[in-house]
Amino acid sequence: MSKHFEQVKRYYDKGLWSIERVRNAVVKGWITAEEFFLITQTTYSA
Repeated sequence: MSKHFEQVKRYYDKGLWSIERVRNAVVKGWITAEEFFLITQTTYSA
């Protein structure tokens, strides 16, 4: 898992982050596209 995976997942699960913000975490290299799917249950597309 990426260094920020748990943090991003927690923020998303609590409704603090939108799916767009999670997508930005992939762009910034905080999480991978595979982890994006694990968090949002949505396939990542740039």
